[in-house]
This record gives sequence, C-alpha cells and structure tokens, in this order.
Amino acid sequence: MRKDVRSGCPISLSLEIFGDRWTLLVLRDIIFTGARHFRELLAGPERISSNILADRLAVLVDHGLLTRSGDPSHKQKVVYSLTERAIELVPLFVQLSDWGVRYLPVGEEFVARGEVLGAGGPPLWEVFMDELRETHLGPHARQAPAPNGPTVADQMRDAYTAVVG
Repeated sequence: MRKDVRSGCPISLSLEIFGDRWTLLVLRDIIFTGARHFRELLAGPERISSNILADRLAVLVDHGLLTRSGDPSHKQKVVYSLTERAIELVPLFVQLSDWGVRYLPVGEEFVARGEVLGAGGPPLWEVFMDELRETHLGPHARQAPAPNGPTVADQMRDAYTAVVG
C-alpha cells in the first residue's frame, strides 16, 4: 500500500482521485458531450478555470483514466481520450445522475440525457460504453457488434435538443 494515502479502503482510495469538485465534471464532459480538447472542456457549464483544468487533466492522465495525444488536424492541439478505466465509470455517472434527478433541483436539459440511459438500463449503458470504446480506443475495442439504429450518443443529443431547442 502507498504510504501517502489515508487507508486501503477502496472508497477512500477512489476519493484520492475523484474527491474534488472538478474531476468527475471533466470526465462527464468527455463522456457525455464528446469534448476532447482543452478549450472544449474549458467551455463547460461550470466554467472551470484553466489552471484547475490543466491540473485535473494531468491527474486523470497520471491515474490512467485519460490519454493525451497530439491532434493530427492541428499541431498545437492535444486530444484527450478515455481509457477503459474511465469508460467503466459510466454506470456510476448514470446512478449519480439518477440520484441527483430524484433529490436535487436539476435543470431539465440535464435530465433529458440521463433519462435516456436510465430508461435503457444496464444493457443500454453497455452499448454506450462500446460507443465510447470505439471513439476513444478504436473499433477493435468494441465488446459487441454495433446495433442498428441511432447511437446512444445520438439519442441523448436528441433528448437534450428537444428540451433546449
């Protein structure tokens, strides 16, 4: 066990990574909005400052939740990609969103995306996770063939657009 952690408790160890205000929001924006560049993440609804965003991205890369690579379309841009570790957080995000919808005064535009995943349950979460694998890890990383019809990401975007116009 590392000497700089409080205990070997899995919740405590997880909070060493996710226990600040921003880390899960950065992952949320990559997972649910498709943000992949620093500027896209900086423009999130909570208006994270650039120095905190840079720090959170570095922590996520250090802990193996994101990878960082050069953007082939622009020499000075960096693309952040989810790793399998981060993709496996989707059920946690769905549950956290569901809890927030039930007990907190959330904005309707945020409810719409969560309702798609909540209504589809774990089978739809798996489809969405495969979509993320394909986008961030490549087509070889899918665990099941892509189903016919609109993607889960398209369904969430359509639900969001129906609310915000």
